Amino acid sequence: MHEQTVLTGAQREIIEQLADELYRTQPALAFTGAGISTESGIPDYRGPNGLWSKQNPTKFRDFLNDVEVRRRYWQRRRERYPLLARTQPNAGHRALARLQAAGYLQEIITQNIDGLHQKAGSDPSLVIELHGTAHEIRCLDCGARWPAEEFDPGPEGTVPDCPLCGGLVKEATVSFGESLDKETLRRALGLAETAAVLLVVGTSLSVYPAAYVPRRALQHGATVAVVNNEPTPIDSQARYVLYAPAGAVLDELASLLAG
Repeated sequence: MHEQTVLTGAQREIIEQLADELYRTQPALAFTGAGISTESGIPDYRGPNGLWSKQNPTKFRDFLNDVEVRRRYWQRRRERYPLLARTQPNAGHRALARLQAAGYLQEIITQNIDGLHQKAGSDPSLVIELHGTAHEIRCLDCGARWPAEEFDPGPEGTVPDCPLCGGLVKEATVSFGESLDKETLRRALGLAETAAVLLVVGTSLSVYPAAYVPRRALQHGATVAVVNNEPTPIDSQARYVLYAPAGAVLDELASLLAG
């Protein structure tokens, strides 16, 4: 957790330089991935202890074509969602919300489906969820959507149908092999083209097309700061690179700018 992380003098100096950049060129844009939520206890996907190291992700085509795949999908969701719903944001989420409230940060573009940016206080209209949200259920046929807490998936071992049209329902997230919402991606890429500063936080930049967002920002001259525990493919092009937990870095940054 970030409370146990002691930033080095060199790291603090980089954060101070980044704070000065944000102060002069505000507001900025943030692009976040699974690494910002691991400090809240949510595992990432590709790490050694990630979800995909324990089981294969559900492929969208299999979900559509195989009732047994849908049965396993809904059983996993019944087991996992209550834990996700209770998960609380950490210092990194709260720091980004503070930067937004102080006017130093505009939109947060996230690959995450956990809703922790909104729970930390970020305006939902300023959080762009590229891969959807686990907190809603949607019908793949008629497009109806429900808050997760209001949707009854039925008893264990069953596969729910849309109560309106009888169609297939799943959480409102983008599954493997499923296309991102075109308008959501278009909005994110458009913001990247006009951003003066982009904070890239907690992402390996290995998932496309989401990973095009920071690359688009670089192509259009943005100053990019990378905060991640491991190297990323754009580190050589970024002006600021910090290999440290997101909570510690962002909390320090927000403290310098927003008090």
